[in-house]
Amino acid sequence: MPSEKQTFSDDEALYLHQYPQPGKIALLPTKPMATQRDLALAYSPGVAVPVRRIAENPETAYDYTAKGNMVAVISNGTAILGLGNLGALASKPVMEGKAVLFKRFGDIDSFDIEVTTQDPDEFITVVKNITASFGGINLEDIKSPECFIIEAALQDLADIPVFHDDQHGTAIIAAAGLINALEITGKRIEDVKVVLCGAGAAGLSSLSLIKALGVRHDNTTVVDIHGVVFEGRKVDMDQWKSAHATRTNKRTLAEAMVGADVFLGLSARGVLTSDMVATMAANPIIFAMANPDPEITPEDVAKVRSDAIVATGRSDYPNQVNNVLGFPYIFRGALDVRARRVNHEMKLAAAKALAMLAREDVPDEVAAAYQGRHLKFGKDYIIPSPFDPRLLWYVPPFVAQAAMDTGVARKPITDMDAYRKSLEQRLDPSAGLLQNITSTVRSRPAKRIVFAEGEDISVIRAAHAFKQSGLGIPLLCGRENLIRDNMRVAGLNPDEEDIEIINARKSHRRDAYAQLLYARLQRKGYLKRDVERLINLDRNSFAAAMLMSGHADGMVTGVTRAFDQAFEEVMRVVDPAPGGRIMGMSIVLARGKTLFIADTTVSELPSPEELGDIAIEAATAVRNMGHTPRVAFMSYSNFGNPAGERSERVSQAVRLLEQRGVDFEFEGEMSPEIALDSARWVNYPFQRLTAPANVLIMPAIHSASISTNLIEAIGGATVVGPLLLGLSKPVQICQLSDSVSKILTMATFAAYDIRASVKV
Repeated sequence: MPSEKQTFSDDEALYLHQYPQPGKIALLPTKPMATQRDLALAYSPGVAVPVRRIAENPETAYDYTAKGNMVAVISNGTAILGLGNLGALASKPVMEGKAVLFKRFGDIDSFDIEVTTQDPDEFITVVKNITASFGGINLEDIKSPECFIIEAALQDLADIPVFHDDQHGTAIIAAAGLINALEITGKRIEDVKVVLCGAGAAGLSSLSLIKALGVRHDNTTVVDIHGVVFEGRKVDMDQWKSAHATRTNKRTLAEAMVGADVFLGLSARGVLTSDMVATMAANPIIFAMANPDPEITPEDVAKVRSDAIVATGRSDYPNQVNNVLGFPYIFRGALDVRARRVNHEMKLAAAKALAMLAREDVPDEVAAAYQGRHLKFGKDYIIPSPFDPRLLWYVPPFVAQAAMDTGVARKPITDMDAYRKSLEQRLDPSAGLLQNITSTVRSRPAKRIVFAEGEDISVIRAAHAFKQSGLGIPLLCGRENLIRDNMRVAGLNPDEEDIEIINARKSHRRDAYAQLLYARLQRKGYLKRDVERLINLDRNSFAAAMLMSGHADGMVTGVTRAFDQAFEEVMRVVDPAPGGRIMGMSIVLARGKTLFIADTTVSELPSPEELGDIAIEAATAVRNMGHTPRVAFMSYSNFGNPAGERSERVSQAVRLLEQRGVDFEFEGEMSPEIALDSARWVNYPFQRLTAPANVLIMPAIHSASISTNLIEAIGGATVVGPLLLGLSKPVQICQLSDSVSKILTMATFAAYDIRASVKV
């Protein structure tokens, strides 16, 4: 998976991999283990029953164990990312990361295995002897040409899919992009002339796959570090390169590019020049996929060709060739039919499916993540977004069907429509939320976000990441010398940062801000000198005045002081939104669910009317983030049982909301287990929700705060926020001593501006 520009320090990366526990994966039991009976069923003596069944019929291992949804990610560390041969143990962080991607995108459980041998035969023996434990094998970061030998041997020896992603992942995505690029340019695949630059595993596999699609061998030219790979060449040749050698008098990349229709680059930064691009045929197709920096940038292509279609491996350009578009869905389809292997037809099916998906109308939930960028099939959209939720139910059925058609499926799917629906249920709605918010912010005009506590090292790092990630323009409030000194402590070069620093005491707008604040506070006991002192010394007052004066578009604070104090200081300056309800809303991301909980910060014991206002404000914000709100009013009772004063207050809020004619589903009063588990609704046939609630309105601030803090403290969930809603300007208040990542998230939400987001 190609990497983005680094927006974090080495220490931050090490911290993430070390805390709160080392590594990125862990085992989570799927069966209860609380009682002696649980243990007896799961282990001895109960485990003997499935043991005997599997011994009698090995296929039943898929029924009684996790084998059918388990992929091993295996490497010997001989080609780690772009870092080279650093050994098996050094590859473990990457392999754990790959396991996480399997779960995130394909809902596939995965474990990493690092094999210390660099001898291909020994490696093959090791992997062959552990295949019984898994439903599939993903080979990763194994150098060429050994990777070809290893994969070919294991495909013959193993009775499960063996897939070397470095070879085939890029090939499949590139093939999908090529199909669509040819459609747009009107070129026939059998006529196009293709130049491959980079004769490693990914390059040669890409060439093999597009030849299977119809590219003619004599229309291809391979170029490696020694020049053109031609028939009869003696230098650095092997059987895999030789298979793609052609009869040609061309000896350099520049010569090969003359008249070429397609460039496939899997080599190194800058090897393709603008002059070479200028010599290509009309409507050239350029896939510059070197990682992390392409062979040529789209900007350099545009200088000489306006008719080119360009793809890269980077997410900050259109048409990203990203392996995560391939392997999760190929293995999903292969596992679901218990395929014996991933064959050529299954790879082609995946490529064609991806190509077809890019031609489909982009649904609202995908478009919401890219506001400002027109996502429609064309030159800048030939490959689906890696975060398109349709991938999980769109691609695997094509892979599964190809497996069935070619006879490698052991468990054919009889009802493909039902299979697609089952895949939709595997979608993790929480996984894409933050990515969608981030993508939307990047696609919009840059917002100026003021970081009120600009002297704090964590805030400085967050501002740096905010700028480097293309999320907007950070402004740091504080003393220049201290901020610059702390930049150095953070490992940043203040002379290169180009982040605006604003010192309240030296600002030429100081008097105007003081006048603005004095107009607000002069009848609330404040003298003019009090207000001037606030503007000079209190950075929250100064930053909020910047915001209200239009000199910033959003504000982030709260890292160095308690929420209540920061909130009070902001509220001196910032107006409530007309008709809005000032409140806090936390987002809980856990086990495939996204829950929005309100009010978590402001209203201590809201009245029934206030509970209704909170529900409306929360539902509006949730809809503006691309979700359909289904509101449940929380209580210890369910629809009057047991009765009580507190539950009656919640019940009254529901009745008042009924009278207001709102445009979202709501129900209550109800307990969390009823709100979130539709199976329990059998006892309440009158309830009005059409699906489990995703917006939980808490009866009091203490219940809201305790529940969200408890969830985060126990672990297993991500809690975002609380987000501050109901103000006339976007302000987000962090928690005291928040991490860089959390500060960055809050800054991103300030730039996103939930109030102003387009409803979907």
